[in-house]
Amino acid sequence: MYGHVEKLAEEIKKGAASVEGVEAKLWQVPETLSDEILGKMSAPPKSDVPIITSHDLAEADGFIFGFPTRFGMMSAQFKAFMDATGGLWRTQQLAGKPAGIFYSTGSQGGGQETTPLTAITQLVHHGMIFVPIGYSFGAGMFEMEQVKGGSPYGAGTYAGDGTRMPSELELAQAFHQGKYIAGITKKLKTAA
Repeated sequence: MYGHVEKLAEEIKKGAASVEGVEAKLWQVPETLSDEILGKMSAPPKSDVPIITSHDLAEADGFIFGFPTRFGMMSAQFKAFMDATGGLWRTQQLAGKPAGIFYSTGSQGGGQETTPLTAITQLVHHGMIFVPIGYSFGAGMFEMEQVKGGSPYGAGTYAGDGTRMPSELELAQAFHQGKYIAGITKKLKTAA
C-alpha cells in the first residue's frame, strides 16, 4: 500500500537479473479495497507495475512472492490472489517450481517470521519448492546496531507508521535473495 514491498521487489528483481540468463519480471496482485477505503487510509496511488493473473504464474520458472503483513499473516489482497489459483492447483502446474517469500511488517512483533511461516502453506498445496535464504546473507543476518527486517525465511523490512522506508541493509538483503533464488531456479531448470 505504501511502497515498502515494491521497494524490496525492485531490489530482488535487480538481484535476480544479475544472474546470467535470468529474466525477472515485477508484478502486483489486484487491489481488493475500494478507492473510498484507500482514500481514508491515505494510501498513495498505485504504481504502474502490471497486475498479475493466475495464468501468468504458469509461465514462470520460479517465484519470489512479496506482501505486507496484516496481523502476522499475508495481506488479504495476496491471499485473495492465491485463492484464485485453484485451477493451477487442480492441475499442479506450479508443482516443482522454486519459490521464495519476502515481506514488510509494521513493527518488530508484527510478523517477520509468522508471515512467511503461514504463507508457506500456499506454496505447499501447489507443490512448489520453498527456498529460504537461511543465513546465506552472511554478517547482514546478525546485524544488531540498526533496525533490520528479514529472517532466514526471506528479506523483510519494518514499515512502522508507513514513513520508514527499507534501509540500505534491508535492500542489500533483498538483492541477495533475488540473486540467490534466481541461481537456484536456473540450476533446477537446467537440470530438468
